Amino acid sequence: MEYDYVPLPQRKPLKWPNGAQVALILTFNLETWDLTKDTDKPYYAGGPAILPDILPGNVADFPNFTWREYGQRVGIWRLFELFDELGVPASCTTNAVTFERRKAMTDAVLERGWELLAHNWEQGELLSGFAGDPAKEREIVLRSLEQFEKFTGRKAKGWLSSSLRGTLQTADILAAEGCTFYCDIMNDDQPFLLRTPNGPIVSVPYSNEINDFTFITRKNFTTDQFRDALIEELDVLHAEGAKSGRIMNVGLHPHVSGRAHRVRALREFIEHAKSLPGVWWATREEIAAWYLENHEDHIPGQLG
Repeated sequence: MEYDYVPLPQRKPLKWPNGAQVALILTFNLETWDLTKDTDKPYYAGGPAILPDILPGNVADFPNFTWREYGQRVGIWRLFELFDELGVPASCTTNAVTFERRKAMTDAVLERGWELLAHNWEQGELLSGFAGDPAKEREIVLRSLEQFEKFTGRKAKGWLSSSLRGTLQTADILAAEGCTFYCDIMNDDQPFLLRTPNGPIVSVPYSNEINDFTFITRKNFTTDQFRDALIEELDVLHAEGAKSGRIMNVGLHPHVSGRAHRVRALREFIEHAKSLPGVWWATREEIAAWYLENHEDHIPGQLG
């Protein structure tokens, strides 16, 4: 995987469909992790723990496991209800095992017609652990894509790695399987092309900073601070987007944003976003398809 360094001032203006200024993506991560693993090494379940003393994988970590499980049992349903009430979609990611172990969550997304994209096999199985074993990484990615197709009835178009821990070959594996976008690269507010031996794939960035893990779990933001940070990020991108379009992704985890005392932050942020002209409630697939057709008007000579 390779990509060009093209600083923002050297790009032509990015013109979103219908004159939109910001493509806004609100991401629910429908993640599933193992209670135990057959290892005496510390088990990182693909996200920060609420208790910092990480146990070996072969020891059940009930405080951290059940803290995360709250999102599956309660938090996600509070978020679904909020988004239904406000009439906005989420773009959701899912581990392949979620289709079997927590199927009600993926069914709820598919019933709403929201975007769903592949997000590894199991949340704690990071692809970076197989950086030296390309065949094993490929097997995990292909198994995950096959599971996605089995339960959705369509081939996956995009991918987000657990904890964004892809490898140098992940984008190439995805391009070979017909995926059009990859979300692990977080270095921009606009899409751009990644080159792979199997052709170009669009980087549609996720964000580990505009993310409830970062704001709430790591920085201990209050509900008001979380809301205010989201609003300020959107307002600046919206103003900049009048000259050249931007993307804003908000990473959300049901066990964090889905708590009763935090959901107000999302309500008030979404209400603010709905009040602004030129906000495109886009799917990643729509962004990737549009960019593949129009990228030469943005960065001349970027042929992939």
